Amino acid sequence: MKGRGPYTREFKVEAVRLLRAGEKPAAQVARELGVKRTLLYRWREAHAAAGDAAFSGKPGRKPSAEVARLKQELAVVREERDILKKAAAYFAKELR
Repeated sequence: MKGRGPYTREFKVEAVRLLRAGEKPAAQVARELGVKRTLLYRWREAHAAAGDAAFSGKPGRKPSAEVARLKQELAVVREERDILKKAAAYFAKELR
């Protein structure tokens, strides 16, 4: 049951379909598919909330374009921070 790794979208959709069919108990469906019963329940909840789109992409990972955009935004914010630090130091020196 363990060590199977990431499951395909089709596998998850079919597992949810089998679970919802109700022909077999969830524990038996889980045993036959080689997954934990709680995992089946999580997939069912995700499928109920978002449909088949729930299983697209890898969980926890952002598309590379989004990551690149965020890195660029971070660089701009750091540059702005450094400029503000220098300005604050300059005006603090003027007040003395």
